[in-house]
Amino acid sequence: MSLRARILLAGGLSLALIAAAVAYVVVAGHRGSAPAVASAAVDASPGERLLFRSTTASSYGRVATVPRGNGSGPRTVAALDCDRVYAAASAAVCLRPDGPLATYQLAVLDGHLGIKDTYPLVGVPNRARVSPSGHVLAWTVFVTGDSYNGGRFSTRVGMLNTATGETVDTLETYAVTVSGRAYRSVDLNFWGVTFVDDTHFYATMSTSGRRYLISGDVTAQTVRTVAENVECPSLSPSGKKIAFKEAIGGDPGKGWRLTVLDLATMIRTHLAETRSVDDQAAWFDDATVMYAIRRSAKAADVWSVPADGSGAPSLLIPDAESPAALWN
Repeated sequence: MSLRARILLAGGLSLALIAAAVAYVVVAGHRGSAPAVASAAVDASPGERLLFRSTTASSYGRVATVPRGNGSGPRTVAALDCDRVYAAASAAVCLRPDGPLATYQLAVLDGHLGIKDTYPLVGVPNRARVSPSGHVLAWTVFVTGDSYNGGRFSTRVGMLNTATGETVDTLETYAVTVSGRAYRSVDLNFWGVTFVDDTHFYATMSTSGRRYLISGDVTAQTVRTVAENVECPSLSPSGKKIAFKEAIGGDPGKGWRLTVLDLATMIRTHLAETRSVDDQAAWFDDATVMYAIRRSAKAADVWSVPADGSGAPSLLIPDAESPAALWN
């Protein structure tokens, strides 16, 4: 079976996905009517820049960069539309619509955001990451059709190693260990991958109403739980801490608190941002976390806050979301 076919079939979805995805797009205000924006080639290779998805009216949905020290300054905008974008080591991933229907694709990008290849995605894009080497891409999509879930959205993770061509079509076939014991369940959901290297990663797993930080190994095809109530992890450049959204009181219905977990001590630090952060945060540097806060269905800003719980939130990039620090 070809790589494209395997990615297409990975979700195992029913036709309900199309209707659900259309509804999601309408509710979220997914697409804008902004005209095309002319631009020069955008440099997404390592350097003193921030990469992000623009939410300003004149360049809505386009990928752009700003200088590291001037997030509110002039932005260089690419002629590339993405719902989610991320970059590392002269490689980038773009999750985007594919045609007029509610279908989507993964675009593999080079250091100037040129499209090297595209693959169909089965599901509505939600999260994206690139391994530190730039070789492995990961994505999360919303899907429907899982019999245990009553027609509601589930999440599914996929990975593509661009150096070897190997894929991970789903983590649901991996051997799972919960609190040191082998675990099986039909209701496993995974989302929000963050990479240690090309083989090892962290992500979120949910089962039986609980959400866990997991540590995964692609070669061994295993995942094990590390901590509870951790969603959308983001590993720091040093590899010592994880930023994540923590459900307030353990209940996502109450919102999320931006938090940092020290992997050596397992101590959690609530950051100075007290607004609900429904995002997979990224690291500005090893001492600062950045994340998107929505102002409306289509408008968002990227903020930053110290990772040690001190200070106060600061506006980093207005009219932006899905940030990545290109110097990490």
